[in-house]
Amino acid sequence: MNDASEDFSGNISHYLKQLEQRIQRIEQHLGLSGEIETEALDEPTASESQPVVEEDALEYRIGQFWMAKIGIVVLALGIVFLLTFPYKDVAPFLPSLFGYLIAGAIFVLARYLHDSFSYISRYLVGGGLVLFYFSTLRLYFFSAEPLLNNLTIEIALLLLVVAVNLVVSWRRQSVYLTAISLTLGYITVILSNQAIFTFLMIAILSTLTVYLKLKFRWDNLIFLGIILSYFTHLNWFMNNPLLGNELQLLSSPSWHAYFLLLYAVIFAAGNYFREKDKPEDDLLIANTVLNCLGCFVLYFFITLIKMKADLPVYHLIASVVFVAVAIAFWIKERSKYSTFAYSIIGFIALSVAIIDAFDIPDFFILLSWQSLLVISTAIWFRSKIIVVANFYIYLIVFIVYLLMAGKVSTISLSFGIVALLSARIMNWQKERLNLRTELMRNSYLASAFFIFPYTLYHLVPRAYLVLSWVGVALFYYLLSLLLKNKKYRWMALSTLLLTVLYIFIIGIISMEPVYRIISFLVLGVALLVISWLYGKTRMKKGHGEANEI
Repeated sequence: MNDASEDFSGNISHYLKQLEQRIQRIEQHLGLSGEIETEALDEPTASESQPVVEEDALEYRIGQFWMAKIGIVVLALGIVFLLTFPYKDVAPFLPSLFGYLIAGAIFVLARYLHDSFSYISRYLVGGGLVLFYFSTLRLYFFSAEPLLNNLTIEIALLLLVVAVNLVVSWRRQSVYLTAISLTLGYITVILSNQAIFTFLMIAILSTLTVYLKLKFRWDNLIFLGIILSYFTHLNWFMNNPLLGNELQLLSSPSWHAYFLLLYAVIFAAGNYFREKDKPEDDLLIANTVLNCLGCFVLYFFITLIKMKADLPVYHLIASVVFVAVAIAFWIKERSKYSTFAYSIIGFIALSVAIIDAFDIPDFFILLSWQSLLVISTAIWFRSKIIVVANFYIYLIVFIVYLLMAGKVSTISLSFGIVALLSARIMNWQKERLNLRTELMRNSYLASAFFIFPYTLYHLVPRAYLVLSWVGVALFYYLLSLLLKNKKYRWMALSTLLLTVLYIFIIGIISMEPVYRIISFLVLGVALLVISWLYGKTRMKKGHGEANEI
C-alpha cells in the first residue's frame, strides 16, 4: 500500500514538473515574466517599505556620487597647484618625486576600495592618472632650474605617460579614464610647439579616438575628439598663445590646411564604420554636424587669410573630399543626414572656389548652373532636404546678383534657364525623390516666370518689349506641346496677361506711335490665335462649343 501511494505521489510530482516546464515555455514564448502576483491586504506597499523615498533620491545621488567626483577634482587640483609651485632652494627632482609618491598612494587606495566603493575607486584612478602626468610635466616646466633641459625628452616622457594612462583606461574599459588620457595627449601636443609633430599627433590621436569609439561603442568620445583636434590645430595657427607666445597667424607650412580635411575624414570614418544595427541618432548627427562645421569654418578662414592666392585650388580639393565622403555614406547605408551634411559642405566649398576664381558678375553664371549639379546629386541621394536647401540658396544667389551687379544683364537669363531645367529634372525624377507635393517644382517655375520678363524688361528696348514677352509666351506653349505638361500653358497665359496689363497701363503712353501700333496688332493676333487653338482643342475632346457671355 505504501509502495502504491509512493508511486502515485511520484507520478503526480513528475506530471506537475512536466506541466510547470510547459507553462514556462509558453510564458517565454509570450514574453511573460512568469512571476506570480499576489495581493497582500495588510502588507506595506513597496513605497512604504523603502528606506529612501523618491524625493530623497536626488539628495543621496548628489551626496554619494557628485560629492565624490567634485572631491577628487578639488583634491587633484590642489596637488597639481602644489606640484607646479615654483619652490626655491629645493632640489629639482623633489616636487616630481613627491607627485609620483602621491599618485602611487592614490592608485593603492583605489585598489583597496575597488570592491567596497567602486565608484570612488574609479574617480581616484582618474585623479592618479592626472597627477602622474603633472609629476612628469614638472620635470621640465614650472621651475627656473628644471631637472630636464631638453624639451624633446620631456615630450617623449609625457607621451609615454599618456600611453600608460591609455593602457590603464583600456583595461578598465572606462570612457571616463579614456577621455582624461586623450585630453592629456592633446595637451602634450600643444606643449611640443612643433608644427609637423602637431599635425601628425592630432591625426594619430583622432584615429585612436575613432578606434576606441568603434571598439567600445563610446559614441560620446568622438564628440570630445572633434573638439580637441580642431582646437589644437587652431591654437597652433594662432602661434600657440596658450604657451604665452605672441598672438599671430602662422602661414608656414602652407599645406597644413590639408590636415584639417584629413581630420574630417578620420572622424567621418568613426560614424561610417559603426555597427550595422545602429541608426543615425541625435548624437551621431551632432558629431557629423560638428565635424563638418569645425573643419570647414577653420579651413575657410585659414585659406582665406593665409592662402588667398591658391584659394580656388584649396576649396576645389575640399569640395571633392566632402562630396566623396557623402557619396560613401550613401552607397554604404543610404544615409540621410550624413549624406546631406557632407554634400552641402562640399557644394559650399565649390561655391567658394567659383567666387574666388571669377570676377563679378561672371561667377554668378557658374553659381546658377551649379544649382543643376546639386539637383542631380539630390536625385541620386533621394534627398528632399538637399532639394529644399538648394532652392533657397538659388534664390539667395539671384538676389545677391541683383544687388551686386548694379544692372541686369544676360546673366539673368541663366537663372531663368536653370529654373526651368531644375523643375524639369525634378518632374522627370519625382518618383525617385518621392516628392508628394508640387511646391518645389512650382517654386522653380514661378522663379522662371518672374526672371524672364524682368530680364527682358531691362535688356530689350521698350519698342520691342511686347514682342519679346509674346515670344516668351509662345516658347512656353512650345514646351507644353513637347513635354505634355499643362503648367507651361499656365505660364504662357500668365505671361500674355502680364503683357496685356503692361501695354494698356504703360505701353499705350510711353511707346512711339509706330511701335505702339505694331505691338497692339501682334498681341491681338496672338491672343486670337491662342483663343482659336483652345477652342479647337476643346472641340476635339468632345466638349462641344462653349458659349461665353
